[in-house]
Amino acid sequence: MPADFGPCEDWPIEWSCEMPPTASPALTGYAVSMASRVLWRLSGMQFGPCAVTLRPCRRTCYDTWPWGWSQFNDLASSPTPWPDWRYWFPLSCGSCGSGCSCSSVSEVVLPSPVHSIVTVMMDGTPMATGDYRVDNNRLLVRLDGQDWPYCNDLSKADTEPGTWSVTARYGQDIPIGARLAMGELACEIVRAGTGQDCRLPPGVIQLARQGVTIQYPDIGQLMKDGRTGLYLVDLFLASENPDGLKQRGRFYSVDRPTVRRTDT
Repeated sequence: MPADFGPCEDWPIEWSCEMPPTASPALTGYAVSMASRVLWRLSGMQFGPCAVTLRPCRRTCYDTWPWGWSQFNDLASSPTPWPDWRYWFPLSCGSCGSGCSCSSVSEVVLPSPVHSIVTVMMDGTPMATGDYRVDNNRLLVRLDGQDWPYCNDLSKADTEPGTWSVTARYGQDIPIGARLAMGELACEIVRAGTGQDCRLPPGVIQLARQGVTIQYPDIGQLMKDGRTGLYLVDLFLASENPDGLKQRGRFYSVDRPTVRRTDT
């Protein structure tokens, strides 16, 4: 569940320059936000956890009957010592057994990988954190002896009875090295915003003056290659996204219904 809509908050920063006297707090804030988005995008949109509220449905053990319908109808119409199979067999669904345990668990499958659980709302009330856990970065397992609700009234807000929701955080923690990269990039953005000389590559590729020719890196090509021309920034990008990936890898299942994300 990637956050394609941008970093959810500004990245931490270690300033590496003195602020120009003409730099306003508003400009400094813009520089931090812009630097956060640039590094988030160039590093493959993989860093910076975002909180997402999900409205899941409980996982069932059997998505389809284990027999064909003709076999099932023949079996159900035959004399047996058990009650009607159509009512008896589904009782195991929603309480899935494990190959490692004799017991069963009540669980739901969340989009993976889950970074952490913020809160689980049940009938408008937050559950205690000890009443659930996350397995395999995606299975929300209930531990209080109860089952997850089979139904979830999606026509109501998750603060009302008959509803439940999971607010989870997705994404990787921001590496420590990003602080220095943020400081270098944001400093140059502030300098450019106040009209001072900065080290950001200009649009000019070559400048000839008084017999001296100066070559500048092509900023368009640098951005295509996922680089900026700034040493600490490019060092961070080379270590965290050496192949220049545009976004982190994803896995989609076309067979399982997706979990609803609210207000998206």
